[in-house]
Amino acid sequence: MISVKEAKDLISKHITALNPISIDLAKALGHILAADFYAKYDIPAFSQSSMDGYAIKFEDHEQELSLIGEMAAGTATTMTIQNGETSRIFTGAPLPEGADTVVMQEKITRTDGKITLQDSNLKLGLNVRDKGSEIMAGALAMEKGSLLSPAAIGFLAGIGINKVSVYPMPKISIIVTGKELQQPGKTLEFGQVYESNSYSLSAALKHEGIEQIAVYEADDDLEILKKVLQTALESSDVVLLTGGVSVGDYDFVIEAATHCNIEQIFHKVKQKPGKPLFFGTKDQKLIFGLPGNPSSVLSCYYNYVLPSVKALSHKSNSVIEVQAELTHPYSKPAGLTHFLKGKYENGLVTPLSAQESYRLSSFAQANCLICLDETQEQLKKGDILTVMILPN
Repeated sequence: MISVKEAKDLISKHITALNPISIDLAKALGHILAADFYAKYDIPAFSQSSMDGYAIKFEDHEQELSLIGEMAAGTATTMTIQNGETSRIFTGAPLPEGADTVVMQEKITRTDGKITLQDSNLKLGLNVRDKGSEIMAGALAMEKGSLLSPAAIGFLAGIGINKVSVYPMPKISIIVTGKELQQPGKTLEFGQVYESNSYSLSAALKHEGIEQIAVYEADDDLEILKKVLQTALESSDVVLLTGGVSVGDYDFVIEAATHCNIEQIFHKVKQKPGKPLFFGTKDQKLIFGLPGNPSSVLSCYYNYVLPSVKALSHKSNSVIEVQAELTHPYSKPAGLTHFLKGKYENGLVTPLSAQESYRLSSFAQANCLICLDETQEQLKKGDILTVMILPN
């Protein structure tokens, strides 16, 4: 049995990021760029007005000007103004040749085709977006490794890019094992429990932007599990099994993994909950055997699975570790690292009730996991602890 740190280090050493793919920009939200992107054009591609008004030569701003036409956004025609002339112009429209400043429409007096300016704060170039002021052709627009946020996608679209090279999100398979499991919504018979692990794991993965998730059910039967596991391996980058990972008569995950030529990296970690955790690899695919109890599943997910699937896509872990002050005493036996469901607020952390591994009620209220290492036993109010803030 290995320590939590050893388990995390071993997993990290066996992660190889997924190869980049090219996808439509419209589908790239949340991905990481796998290449630098450069602007092909000056943006704006021409000097344009930033508001509705009148285009002028600044040197003429103290004299009456003759109105000779107008420039609308999207126009394909050009216009030239001479000294003493002006053109009506609208937001986004190209500046006429010769113009260098735009006067707001509220700052003029117009009489019989003539306008007089009434803007004491007018300056050369006011209300004009210069050609290339957003970005110049050939300039670096976004660096490799950048996160494609909504604003980043809008920026790339605005400079004419419609496809991007990104690190893909991993394809995930969830295999739920257990003869006792019943689907929510159906009648619960004697000896059955409702299956919740695929729901919590799928929701947690979707929260991270991962959509390619397949869920399989496997009875407590070695031959069935071997077939289901082989199918999942053929179509996935990561396989998550829940249940069947301990040493009971109906726990077949380890044997099925061996049959499918999965290399076992470790089995069992000095932690609570989630001690029976299994991790293996096959052809750069990651396989996690998670315990069956719902709290154990989520504790292992946030500690091991989530950092791994993020790393596959070159993304940073969305679980943040902070230091917090314990609000009241707590005790535990030495020997195992404990992950307690807790509530963190304003630098203080409180362990919640219902810490048993089969109970999710407190996890549903928790916003953090409190990390108590294997050597700690008696904790006092005011002790400073490591706390994992969970994605919300």
